[in-house]
Amino acid sequence: MGNQAKAKNRPGTYKQPVRKQSNKSLIVLTLAIVAVIVVIILGINHQSKQQADLANKVYDIDYTGLPVKGNADAPVKIVEFGDYKCPVCQYFAQNVEPQLEKDFIDTGKAALYFSNYTFIGPDSTTAALAAEAVQQQGGDEAFWTYYKTIYDNQKDEKTNWATSDYLVQLAKDAKLSLDFDKLKKDIDDKTYQSDVNKDNASVGPLNVTGTPTLFINGVQYKGNLDYASIKAAIDEAVNKG
Repeated sequence: MGNQAKAKNRPGTYKQPVRKQSNKSLIVLTLAIVAVIVVIILGINHQSKQQADLANKVYDIDYTGLPVKGNADAPVKIVEFGDYKCPVCQYFAQNVEPQLEKDFIDTGKAALYFSNYTFIGPDSTTAALAAEAVQQQGGDEAFWTYYKTIYDNQKDEKTNWATSDYLVQLAKDAKLSLDFDKLKKDIDDKTYQSDVNKDNASVGPLNVTGTPTLFINGVQYKGNLDYASIKAAIDEAVNKG
């Protein structure tokens, strides 16, 4: 028994220090996990704040030269970034824009502007060149008539349809008072390419990533494209103004 007691006290046979080391490792691991969780939570909160700030950010938009429907001095300015080849833009032009005109534009509460974002294909640019040429010749009223005519006659997105001949014929069908030979030449010669390029160059700083993208008094609209949702956002801007 005495030898056994002595054996218990021999160096290296006492295990408690090992258990203390294991507990220390567990504490370190726990603290590391907690630190990671804290970093993740802080990251999520920071990202949420960034998203909230971005959602409420007021962008500085250059309205110079953009076709406008309504009173340019209206308290609310709405800008549509669109592509004439975009089927969702066609939906907006046919189903949302007429209601905007009735409820906000005709009543002087808002003005609607249009800016090109020609990202889908060559047809996008050709149609934009035609619309720019129409505006230069006929002014904003002719532009908006032509805008509607293009979308009403938009072809399948996978089809190449926006030839200069077709676009000139659309202007004739819309009974616009234009020099149609000049219109065709302006389209073929890309006379207003610099204006289209200017519009396209503006989308980066404005964080535009698709069409149609709307801005309401400089704030990018992030909601659904149904009219009720858009109307609510514009009503809010009207009430603020």
